[in-house]
Amino acid sequence: MLRLRSSVHHSRAEEFGSLLRELDGVRRVVQQADEAAAEAFVFVADVEPSAADRLVEAVGEFGIEDGDYVLTRIEVVAPQHRHHLGEGGVDGYSWIEVIGQARANSRLLARYLALINVAAVIAALGVITSSSILIVGAMAVSPDLLPICATCVGLVARRYVLARRAFITLTLGLGLVIVTAAVLSFLLKITGLLPDGFAVENSSLVNLAHTDYSTVLIALAAGVAAMLSFETKASAAVGVAISVTTIPASAYLGVAIGGGGIEHALGAAAVLAINVSLLIVSGTLTLLIQRWLPNRSGAPI
Repeated sequence: MLRLRSSVHHSRAEEFGSLLRELDGVRRVVQQADEAAAEAFVFVADVEPSAADRLVEAVGEFGIEDGDYVLTRIEVVAPQHRHHLGEGGVDGYSWIEVIGQARANSRLLARYLALINVAAVIAALGVITSSSILIVGAMAVSPDLLPICATCVGLVARRYVLARRAFITLTLGLGLVIVTAAVLSFLLKITGLLPDGFAVENSSLVNLAHTDYSTVLIALAAGVAAMLSFETKASAAVGVAISVTTIPASAYLGVAIGGGGIEHALGAAAVLAINVSLLIVSGTLTLLIQRWLPNRSGAPI
């Protein structure tokens, strides 16, 4: 359930109240005087997620400034309630929320860079020591699912600036993993801390540099899971599974460059490129199908 709070000048309060009450999916409209502004009224209303896009469009057409209203999500405890699928709504999650989350996660934030750099260090050590546990730990830390899904949302919404910004964020993040893993491996090598006779191709994780049918199927399945988790804010739980297609290959590529075995870097680069491409393809298709199915069932466009 969503909740609208808006401030409207008293001369247009009656008109705005009528607008809200006429919108399907907008209920329990409450009007009260704004104590901070003597000539204004505050409106509060409960909004079904499926009605959020129509509501925001109507508020904009009414002429209310962005600073004069806010639409927030609230958790419904009781009674049991099943949200209707509407204009791009997915399980009670409105399209405008998906866009907003994608916009927030498309930016190259310092926290994103810090987390992915930590993931790079852990994954590089995992490749060097042939430790699957460290690889899993790196996947748990990595936030790369977020810009992947933001790219998909930008493509489906035809907001190509958003898609481009998210893809650049993703590319720079994975590039940082490669650079960090390469620098760490090189430093361990010149200080003599790298195991004697280390060769990246002898790692038990050498399959990270090879592609087969499973590479394709895993990446396609991961893209579907990524988009579904992104919509329902379960990305923290699913991010580990998604990163299996990105972080390990990126770290393997970096270790191959910095620790020796450059001839094996091309294979890891190919795996990484294939995985990222298929993640975006399957994530985009998942979102497109979700946007298409409600319209096939007769829901409003």
